[in-house]
Amino acid sequence: MTTTDAPTPTPPKPVPDEDSAGYWEQLREHRVVLQACTECDRRRFPATPACPYCAHPHWRLEQAAGTGTVYSFIVVHRAFDPAFAADVPYTVATVDLDGGGRLIARMDLTAPIGARVGPHFVDHTDWTELRFQELEAS
Repeated sequence: MTTTDAPTPTPPKPVPDEDSAGYWEQLREHRVVLQACTECDRRRFPATPACPYCAHPHWRLEQAAGTGTVYSFIVVHRAFDPAFAADVPYTVATVDLDGGGRLIARMDLTAPIGARVGPHFVDHTDWTELRFQELEAS
């Protein structure tokens, strides 16, 4: 009996909708953008058709530095998709961004709650992923 090496699965590609397309397009340019309500000016993530704070239906894309503070994190020990099996354990963090808004993304290393982090862009064949990395203390 012969065995063949199975191909390494690739991470699932995001499927943008009309609300999130701008976010994914800007990540390809290594820029972080969030929706911001044109009525109450609050930033939000993930993208939604209306503001979750005031229900206003209009929004704009607003560039963010991508820096912020770790609000919370989890360490994943069981991959939800075979493409991530070789990565476990890995960390997913919730980050309060400077200037407002909160993002969820993978973190390169586990940083403590309250740590300062910044963006790290990982380019895949036809999409870009945002991860966070801990910033050096100044």
